[in-house]
Amino acid sequence: MLFPTTIAGSLPKPEWLAEPNKLWAPWKSSGDELARAKRDATLLALKLQEDAGVDIVTEGEQARQHFVHGFLEKIEGIDFAHKVEMGIRKDRYKAMVPQVVAPLRLKGRVHADEARIARTHTTRKFKFTLPGPMTIIDTIADQYYGDRVKMAFAFAELLNEEARALQADGVDVIQFDEPAFNVYMDEVSDWGIKALERAAEGLTCATAVHICYGYGIKANTDWKQTLGSEWRQYEDIFPAIAASPIQQVAIECRNSRVPLELLGLLTGKIVQAGVIDVASDTVETAEDVAKVIDDVSKFVPKSNIVATTNCGMAPMHRAIAEAKLMALGAGAKLARQRFG
Repeated sequence: MLFPTTIAGSLPKPEWLAEPNKLWAPWKSSGDELARAKRDATLLALKLQEDAGVDIVTEGEQARQHFVHGFLEKIEGIDFAHKVEMGIRKDRYKAMVPQVVAPLRLKGRVHADEARIARTHTTRKFKFTLPGPMTIIDTIADQYYGDRVKMAFAFAELLNEEARALQADGVDVIQFDEPAFNVYMDEVSDWGIKALERAAEGLTCATAVHICYGYGIKANTDWKQTLGSEWRQYEDIFPAIAASPIQQVAIECRNSRVPLELLGLLTGKIVQAGVIDVASDTVETAEDVAKVIDDVSKFVPKSNIVATTNCGMAPMHRAIAEAKLMALGAGAKLARQRFG
């Protein structure tokens, strides 16, 4: 199928899961009820994607509070009780983050429940997202390793352990989210790609890396205004990614100032082309989506294009996110009719 569709990863949580203590008091003391709510939200996320015509579904990250911290919560050696303030993405914004205080080790499986629930309840291809090593170390404070690279590879080993288990759970695509790749460009070529490859080592399912300029939150949209009329950061890192064994690259293309000709540097890769803007509440039309797909096809073979969202939609209002999902499916269908 030309132009299959997927989403970058996250969807907004239903109100009853986003604020469980506020809206359903018994959850405060009942882990079982919260687990059931996460299961139900996961099933709802799958249904929304299938109804929208999405071909490669995710579990919507419904069981995670944060795309990075959701992984860190199951790791020994991390102190969540004493968070510290830290600059994220070269001080683009500040955040309270946990600290690495001892050697890192998985306590057990991280995402087994949500992966198995989703795999059981859909026959479509299933993509699962994990944070990449460079993005993890840029989102946590180090009080133990004293070396960014050493800590990144320690996380890469744990990511690989969980990724292999997810593959055994029946996941078809494992995607590592690395927004830090467009912040530390020199480090990407120096060690970032190697850490990513370590995280994906031994996987036989499809592998992907998601790079982006971030969610549509104010800190990111303000930063984008400083980047000029063309965002060429990817020109520095695409050749290194093209030389890696990672098979797919998810990149924003809708309302982006990334020159699309840069996609031509990703020789041989499947390009998950972002055709939905997650920094705007304006809902795309099918025509909008088809046009971006057509534009991307001038630089990427049609057989190598997957239509997706620019980034996760977790911060968006749910009704808007759902409408954008429908536009994604309708636009890809239109593109198949026109260009297939």
